[in-house]
Amino acid sequence: MKLGKILSLMSLGLVFSSQAFAQQTYQEIEQLTVNESVTTVITASEPIRFVDISTDKVAGDQPLDNVVRLKPKEPGHEDGDVLAIVTVVTERYRTQYALVYTTRMTEAVIDKEIQLQEMNAYNNPKISMSTADMVSFARQVWNSPAMFRNVAHKEHRMEMMLNNIYAVGDYFFIDFSIENKTNIQFDIDEIRIKLADKKINKATNSQIIELTPALILEDTKSFKKGYRNVIVLKKLTFPNDKVLTIEMTEKQISGRNISLNIDYEDVLSADSFNKVLLEER
Repeated sequence: MKLGKILSLMSLGLVFSSQAFAQQTYQEIEQLTVNESVTTVITASEPIRFVDISTDKVAGDQPLDNVVRLKPKEPGHEDGDVLAIVTVVTERYRTQYALVYTTRMTEAVIDKEIQLQEMNAYNNPKISMSTADMVSFARQVWNSPAMFRNVAHKEHRMEMMLNNIYAVGDYFFIDFSIENKTNIQFDIDEIRIKLADKKINKATNSQIIELTPALILEDTKSFKKGYRNVIVLKKLTFPNDKVLTIEMTEKQISGRNISLNIDYEDVLSADSFNKVLLEER
């Protein structure tokens, strides 16, 4: 085949390729009719990480992880005016809508759920594991038998125990449980994760680092006898003179609290996630 023909075929291929992946105009993307008297709610199937509204003609906020609210700031627009393009980026996809003004309040979109065909796959470099995958792994860990038998703490006639630690990608999945041996219900105020010194010397200041979990599987507010949960933390290393602490406090007036200290050696014993490890032993 002659070089000129090869180059012609390559050029033709590039034309077809660019046409196949051509960018859309606002006339081609999904349109949502909006009105200043109506709040338009967009709901995603997973947590939203970023929202962009292309003009200042539309106000918006994000009241929930997967919900965006939009409303034109003022009247005075013509029917069919495009007020803005809104871009919604989640953990695994992105989508765009053209916000088209209508003077008829009854035509304004009140509730919009992002449809599968509107989702453009997006590889978010800041997300190494989606929330959906994290919940799936955590649920399997929660249902697995306990591997740790000797990491526990007793206080207020309660016992807090470490069940499992798994390493999955960039995260630790820490599975723990509490046995309440009293007849008094425990009303959970908060769960805190800290990195602190093993031995606190009164002559020196103890450094306590508060850690923010990527996920707390169960949102249980109280328990009577038994409690179990899985906390997901970004992978970390810490020196042997530090200890990882999970602390659960109770709402006032009782104000009981119980905590569990996890040594670095226990963290190093974390199993890599494998379905075989989750089978009953």
